[in-house]
Amino acid sequence: MWRREEGTEVRRAVALPVQAPGPFAILSESRIPRVPTEWSPHAHPLHELVWVRGGTLTSRVADRIFTVSEGHGLWMPAGTVHGGRATAGAEFHDAFFAPERTPFAFREPVAITMTPLLESLLAHLARTDLRAAARARAEAVVFDVLEPSDRQFALQLPGDPRIDPIAGALLDDPGDGRSLEEWARELGTSERTVTRAFRHTTGLSFAQWRQLLRAHRALILLSGGHDVATVSEVLGYAQPSSFIAAFRRVMGTTPGAFFPAADGTVGHVRNPVPGVQNS
Repeated sequence: MWRREEGTEVRRAVALPVQAPGPFAILSESRIPRVPTEWSPHAHPLHELVWVRGGTLTSRVADRIFTVSEGHGLWMPAGTVHGGRATAGAEFHDAFFAPERTPFAFREPVAITMTPLLESLLAHLARTDLRAAARARAEAVVFDVLEPSDRQFALQLPGDPRIDPIAGALLDDPGDGRSLEEWARELGTSERTVTRAFRHTTGLSFAQWRQLLRAHRALILLSGGHDVATVSEVLGYAQPSSFIAAFRRVMGTTPGAFFPAADGTVGHVRNPVPGVQNS
């Protein structure tokens, strides 16, 4: 995925929460990682729903990267191999669903709308002192209100050796501004070949794919407290207005509307500028 932040703690897997007494369909818990945390590729025998508050979660599933910010969650079907990263200080929440007691099935990872009601219900189910009847009632409401998000925000990686060097370089540095012509020259191929490869593997042009990748990275930087001007510079845009327009094309709204704190001015950023590109 992205270049690993300095000080990242790597763990083998997300541990299942302590099982509640009696029959259950949902087990829920939360934690706040003190440092950036990465979970190596793993799978669970239960369905998993993860979401964060005050940060972002990035998950890699096969050849796709999902970025989850506040207000959204990611449903991972049982048995799906995935890895993930959570930013330092983010409230990391997860809930595990027993497949045999879950009345619906998503065959692949799905973004979920985390409404206040859904979050409250899952927080309630994190209690271990609930009576079986109370737990069953809360679980039934969760199944009623849990719905896929209107926006399934995933980045499809090419998986084509002709253009994988481009994807790798941009994941390492989304601000890399080399043009399609420059990339074709460096790879010893034609612009037409690069364009066709991106269209065939991702469904997007090179410019659209890079714009989407930068939007993913922008979510991580903005949720970390960087302002629009800083993020614009890090991502290689000539001016903030260009970044705002690109973000709006991808996300359907401006960075300021998505992260109100991002409207701050340079010099009032929670995170310092040096080292941002290496995060």
